[in-house]
Amino acid sequence: MRAVFMGTPDFAAESLSALLEAGCEIAGVFTQPDRPRGRGMKLAACETKKLALERELEVYQPESLRTPEARELIESLRPDILCVVAYGKLLPDEILAIPKYGAVNVHGSLLPRYRGASPIQWSVLNGDEYAGVTTMYLAHDMDAGDIIYQSAVPVGEYETAGELFDRLAKLGGELLVKTVADIEAGTAPRRPQNHAEATYVGQLDKSLCPIDWSKSPREII
Repeated sequence: MRAVFMGTPDFAAESLSALLEAGCEIAGVFTQPDRPRGRGMKLAACETKKLALERELEVYQPESLRTPEARELIESLRPDILCVVAYGKLLPDEILAIPKYGAVNVHGSLLPRYRGASPIQWSVLNGDEYAGVTTMYLAHDMDAGDIIYQSAVPVGEYETAGELFDRLAKLGGELLVKTVADIEAGTAPRRPQNHAEATYVGQLDKSLCPIDWSKSPREII
């Protein structure tokens, strides 16, 4: 299976690593453009780009996929499938239509719950008993595509979002490998989401974590 991979943060890098270890042919890797980071606000590569360069893969960082040049580039890579994991950009329909097997995505929730950004953090904030990952076919609407596979894990009583993030990143990579293999074999299931049950979450901000300085640490716990 010849794939184009699209992803940016470390959550995506785990999936790229899993595909490489499984022997998937990666025709190219798309990530968000380098952004200023750290105290010095210097341009820095994301984790997916770092991994791709280490593995000597071609890396592309277009500002937009909604241009003729972006479409021509992806067409020139001749992908059988697009694997999209926390890329950070919506893919236009003309891009989704290029590969023979379409585009699949790894999302860090048990869809249709927690469509949108930061699903793992919201699982912890809401005290969920279970969290998980979903592989799905990408569709026009965000996180609304048909479900392929899902895998759930219990959330520890005192587990942090970072700890859960690391577990689900690894699980997502494993599930993506299975998804790609089964799509190629023609055995992958396909189940429409129940859109009436969908919930949406956005990015976290400082207003969500106020500190009540009148309480002692013991009272907070």
